[in-house]
Amino acid sequence: MSEQSRRPHKPGKPYRRPHKDPVRILAFDALRAVDERDAYANLVLPPLLRKAREKGDFDVRDAALATELVYGTLRRQGTYDAIIAACVDRPLREVDPPVLDVLSLGAHQLLGTRIPTHAAVSASVELARVVLGDGRAKFVNAVLRKVAQHDLDGWLATVAPPYDEDPEDHLAIVHSHPRWVVSALWDSLGGGRAGIEDLLEADNERPEVTLVARPGRADTQELLREDAAVPGRWSPYAVRLTEGGEPGAIDAVRESRAGVQDEGSQLVALALAGAPLDGPDEKWLDGCAGPGGKAALLGALAAQRGAVLLAAEKQPHRAGLVARALHGNPGPYQVVAADGTRPPWRPGSFDRVLVDVPCTGLGALRRRPEARWRRRPEDLEGFAPLQRALLRGALDSVRVGGVVGYATCSPHLAETRAVVDDVLKQRPHTELIDARPLLPGVPALGAGPDIQLWPHLHGTDAMYLALIRRTA
Repeated sequence: MSEQSRRPHKPGKPYRRPHKDPVRILAFDALRAVDERDAYANLVLPPLLRKAREKGDFDVRDAALATELVYGTLRRQGTYDAIIAACVDRPLREVDPPVLDVLSLGAHQLLGTRIPTHAAVSASVELARVVLGDGRAKFVNAVLRKVAQHDLDGWLATVAPPYDEDPEDHLAIVHSHPRWVVSALWDSLGGGRAGIEDLLEADNERPEVTLVARPGRADTQELLREDAAVPGRWSPYAVRLTEGGEPGAIDAVRESRAGVQDEGSQLVALALAGAPLDGPDEKWLDGCAGPGGKAALLGALAAQRGAVLLAAEKQPHRAGLVARALHGNPGPYQVVAADGTRPPWRPGSFDRVLVDVPCTGLGALRRRPEARWRRRPEDLEGFAPLQRALLRGALDSVRVGGVVGYATCSPHLAETRAVVDDVLKQRPHTELIDARPLLPGVPALGAGPDIQLWPHLHGTDAMYLALIRRTA
């Protein structure tokens, strides 16, 4: 029996095979992996793109479009869900997730790109025919034709409540963040509509790739020879790739002499390295070193001073990543699999200690947009005991006169100042160091003594840093 005779079709109308668009199929596969396996797009997408290029299906423009479709859909998921909900005749939770992924991809093409309306609808319907079947493709077609009746501004005026009536819900829908995240970020900023809107919008912008030239192993001049490379804004070791590109194709990155590292993370390491000490400066510790970016920069900075870095990471596989990042460090170092809440080394062993604690990751929503939809307020309760235990372990590990840096990639007050305040109340022989002078030239660092970086103000992830000296 032929393929045509097996397929139902109207009399006199021959069956037409659906057109397989490799770009949109890849984007759909990436979204399904994010949804089904809780994968991160920045980990799923590169191997899919590499495989497509090896098969000869993709050129540079195809890869760019697939990347935009995946990240754009994930960033605007909350907005598109509200719009799609207004165009279907059932609760959104009753729409099968694969169908919703196709609808979201279509909505992004219609409302978030310059793809013509007809092309966006027809391409989405063809994708539905390939991955869902003809019956569901008709549903996709009907819904997207409704979506296409308005542009994004028109839909937002319809589905978002007025700001004056419900400011948090308005911002959540317009800027595609969960309401509780909007509220938490607003609290961290200290109020004001302009600041929160700027921050939420910055979270929805595609971040540049930022490289770090590891001192003694590479310099920025080498990296600046790359296409569309410009110096970093704040870190003397940073280089930004303004047009993206593939860092893995750069010799210095491939050889671990340089790495991909947000400038905020670089600033955290630089501030700790520059903090004034009382006494010797010979032994440094990175107590939560995985996957190794900060450890590699700290190791290089320590080598310049004749200091030794110990990089500790609880998870053995992540300790392996740290070892890879540090391989070739110009000075002595050691990588161990160890739990920073129960340090195996003697108390007071180190002059400088960094503890970059696990957190909700709300400071890196530009890079991991799907994280905003996975996190829940109750996650804060799960991280809180660990964050406090790691800071206590770090304070135990530093000698009198030494400095601890408590860092986290979250601006949520429950993960930043609340942790520091709670732990220091129990540790009277400590003092906060004003970290702001250690980042000369970086504006808008707040009232201190701690530091909160912001995407909309600094072009970095929302890294937090408190520097603490042990006094007795």
